[in-house]
Amino acid sequence: MRALEVGGRALLLEFDGGEEARAFHAELLRRRAAGTLPAVREIVPAARTVLLDGVADPGRLAAEAAGWEVPPLDAHAGPLVEVPVRYDGPDLAEVAAVWGVAPGEVGRIHAAAEYRVAFCGFAPGFGYLTGLPERYGVPRRATPRTAVPAGAVALAGPYTGVYPRSSPGGWQLVGTTDAVLWDPAREPAALLSPGVRVRFVEEGA
Repeated sequence: MRALEVGGRALLLEFDGGEEARAFHAELLRRRAAGTLPAVREIVPAARTVLLDGVADPGRLAAEAAGWEVPPLDAHAGPLVEVPVRYDGPDLAEVAAVWGVAPGEVGRIHAAAEYRVAFCGFAPGFGYLTGLPERYGVPRRATPRTAVPAGAVALAGPYTGVYPRSSPGGWQLVGTTDAVLWDPAREPAALLSPGVRVRFVEEGA
């Protein structure tokens, strides 16, 4: 872990890989829930970093955190959200070709995995989900679409995501869900937040 002070009130923790970052994020949440974490206004995970904002003494917290024993991430820890999905995306054939399977197998393979929200970004409510086996990674589209519909279930690299609203995008579209990913009138507004486990449930299966 590498700790970098950002301004006078924030601390950026860098890790060699995403798994270490996710385990440390989980440890931060445990310590905050137990009341043993110094006051932090916001904890923001990313692919291989965790940002702690609103820290009274970043240097002191960095020194303390360096000595923590951080257990591996428990695959069964965290709340579970089930997302109903229809595997009817326009890129099923392309994804199937990359995977070396029939298009009808893409949904079965994708729904068989359990996912975890590693971090959020791109748009409000958009979670970057890990959990698909590495051999099923797919490249982004060579030419992004100018408009991807809300509810599109998509793949890119090691991640799965669901577009919370219509927007441009270059991910491979494999399915559709009616789940509302972002609702400002709901508490919390985001259906998916870092640390949440996700299962995709194929409709009609």
